[in-house]
Amino acid sequence: MSGGPEKAGEKGAGLRSHPEGLALTLKVVPGAKASRIDGWEEDADGSPLLRLRVSAAPEKGKANGAVLKLLAKSLGLPAGRLRVLSGQTGRTKVVLIEDAQRQEGGALTARLEAAARKK
Repeated sequence: MSGGPEKAGEKGAGLRSHPEGLALTLKVVPGAKASRIDGWEEDADGSPLLRLRVSAAPEKGKANGAVLKLLAKSLGLPAGRLRVLSGQTGRTKVVLIEDAQRQEGGALTARLEAAARKK
């Protein structure tokens, strides 16, 4: 057994291997003035997560849809390859990037970091 989740890529940050692809941990702020990626931070346990804001309200799945749309655009992937694994009604979420390989972790992280710099 391993000592914890396996990180993807050298700077894999919040990307972890998952049987169906790569999992990304998020901290979401709904109802923001504009949708954007703020960047990486750590939770209370020191685990990395990606902080982002969406303008959609946290009602009837609107914020989750906005999260997936923002991530898909930032990653250059079809929205159909992303789905919320956990945290559907909370601010901390885990999103699956379906069919993504560990080797892609560094490139995906770089795209997210580039999106965060566009604030």
